[in-house]
Amino acid sequence: MIPYSGLRLDRAHDRRADPDWIAARREDARLLPFWRDRYAPDSEPHGEEVFLGLDGERGVFAVELAEEPASTVDVRSLFGELAAQESAMLVYAKALLHWSRNQRFCGACGGETRPRHGGNVRDCLGCGKELFPRLEPAVIVLVEHEGRALFGRHQRSDRFSTLAGFVDLGESLEDAVRREVAEEAGVAVGDVRYVGSQPWPFPAGLMIAFRAEALSEAIDVDGDELAEARWLTREQVREEHMPRMKDSIGAHLIETWLSTPRAL
Repeated sequence: MIPYSGLRLDRAHDRRADPDWIAARREDARLLPFWRDRYAPDSEPHGEEVFLGLDGERGVFAVELAEEPASTVDVRSLFGELAAQESAMLVYAKALLHWSRNQRFCGACGGETRPRHGGNVRDCLGCGKELFPRLEPAVIVLVEHEGRALFGRHQRSDRFSTLAGFVDLGESLEDAVRREVAEEAGVAVGDVRYVGSQPWPFPAGLMIAFRAEALSEAIDVDGDELAEARWLTREQVREEHMPRMKDSIGAHLIETWLSTPRAL
């Protein structure tokens, strides 16, 4: 399973508009305290709450702490230590709290906003505009050509990775893949095939993964995003370029490519 995906929490879309129902779920609820995007599991949860959903019959809320706690932890650092469902719930909590904390004012009129639907919607007190959580979609791709895969190294990094970039307005996901690879590495891409997607709340991303076929091995890096790009064999990747972190869909792309003898 792709990390952070498959969350089985019931988000109760049809009931969370009822404030009395939300209040009743608050009794005996599970509370997940955060401080500025960092999890604070040992803290007493006092602050603004957002409703995440139901874990069975029990309500689950994330809490934006009003005061800085003694200790916090980065959610990604817990990957591998927690069950998959727990990791998925924490990144969901982090994403919703991040949006709520940064949507205190309306982008249309500048008026203050207030939470509604258990914190899943905010209303502007000035112009009445409804504000909903936003996603930032990005594509990530493993490009193949004659048994090798394309890896790039960014300007401020010593590691090689698959290529990725945000989707532009008026652009399909497949077009975004072709544009990003062409812009960053100068490689022309033909066939593009969907692999899967991953919530990536760092802070509000949705990563959509693809495998693609290059039309040639010619590389011409842009010198802006990438410092260099290389075609690597499976043996080279296994020996020198495995990802340090295993929680990203980029790592999933690499591992599935290593396990398949030929292009999809």
